[in-house]
Amino acid sequence: MGKITGFLEIDREDRHYEPVETRIRHYREFVTPLGENEIRQQAARCMDCGVPYCHGTSRITGAPTGCPVNNQIPDWNDLVYRGQWEEAARNLHSTNNFPDFTGRICPAPCEASCTLNIIEKPVTIKTIEHAIAERAWENGWTKPEVAAHKTGKTIAIVGSGPAGMACAQQLARAGHDVHVYERWAKAGGLLRYGIPDFKMEKVVVDRRVEQMQAEGVTFHYNAHVGVTLPIEKLVKEYDAVALTGGAETPRDLPIPGRDLKGIHFAMDFLPQQNRRVSGEPLGDVTPILATGKKVVVIGGGDTGSDCIGTSIRQGAVSVLNFEVMPQPPEHENKALTWPLWPLKLRISSSHEEGVTREFAVLTQKFSGENGQVKKLHCVHVDAKFQPVPGSEFEVEAELVLLAMGFVHPVHEGLLKALDVALDQRGNVSADTFAYQTSVPKVFAAGDMRRGQSLVVWAIREGRQCAHAIDKYLMGKTTLPR
Repeated sequence: MGKITGFLEIDREDRHYEPVETRIRHYREFVTPLGENEIRQQAARCMDCGVPYCHGTSRITGAPTGCPVNNQIPDWNDLVYRGQWEEAARNLHSTNNFPDFTGRICPAPCEASCTLNIIEKPVTIKTIEHAIAERAWENGWTKPEVAAHKTGKTIAIVGSGPAGMACAQQLARAGHDVHVYERWAKAGGLLRYGIPDFKMEKVVVDRRVEQMQAEGVTFHYNAHVGVTLPIEKLVKEYDAVALTGGAETPRDLPIPGRDLKGIHFAMDFLPQQNRRVSGEPLGDVTPILATGKKVVVIGGGDTGSDCIGTSIRQGAVSVLNFEVMPQPPEHENKALTWPLWPLKLRISSSHEEGVTREFAVLTQKFSGENGQVKKLHCVHVDAKFQPVPGSEFEVEAELVLLAMGFVHPVHEGLLKALDVALDQRGNVSADTFAYQTSVPKVFAAGDMRRGQSLVVWAIREGRQCAHAIDKYLMGKTTLPR
């Protein structure tokens, strides 16, 4: 522990954002990093708690109370405070393959679990993690880790999102010949096509792909397994197959008027803008743009927030956000929730850019003219989601974006062809130790196995699945879980 009284002497200071009027004019990242001295001071605030809940495990549920990948947060905080940045980078990468991803887009459950969060001033863990990861790239410390010996075993990874990338990287470093199959033109999954560039520019993904290629991972693009490429071929040709294709079936809103034009799923809208920014052709799809339109985003989570920020940058006339859940409290009751992730009102950077948020709103039907959506007919609901009499209202809309989450993986194609067992929620059935599906030598990890979740959980599952596959193939493994 570098500075025993640091948490008493130094106040919390975090990264700042560009002014709203500036950042909504571009799609670049707009976070202004802290300087080295400020970062080291923030690291000095770490208390090195007797029970570090930031990377601990709940005695009740057995689940992580803070960081799902078990980052050794007090250790690298101390190293940063002492100026030992390279050692901090080694420590950080020992548990997290992609801290440059999580340092940007993770909601930081570690900070919610920080002891200093009891007084609303947690250590700026996410900011420090981001600083370590970027310094490692700037100084050439993040290098390909090529296996000294090859095993002769071949593995196919279906899906190149964070779970697939983490699984592939770990297995390549164990000496296996790893091939990643991606249905889109580039790697990254939702990191590339779902997360807007103003939250994470795609060069961050590209440099990791280049690192993995140097480590021996082969990427196959425009390879839609189960559609254009038979899954049976991969199962036959490879010693093991890992399914990491995510949970891409969106939750729909089957109400009258749903078939009107101008109503789209968020994941039809967001990837188009990401492709525009990167110069990737849209193909023959109909462009979905918020420019000059009254936009309504249904869904109050991260995906809804991304739709808000993107709509504002495209030049929407107005953006309205509906959430069916009641408005959560601004501050949680820490005596009841800490160190677990609390339910409370969260305000993202996109929410600050010009959106009207309304909670406890149920959309009952859409109406339009000439086949185009024009209005939403809504009602407020009570705590049991029952309509409140007399609270009906209408709002005008020319573009409606459905961002209500994802229910399970896509079943058509890959999963039906494989005839793999599903759990009661429609996800691929596999436990969190062996990660094996009902089909011999086929494994599953990430959102495809656990359902819609966070990037950091995907990385955790990818690493653990790699551990399981290596042990399955070799009889033993030195890969960490």
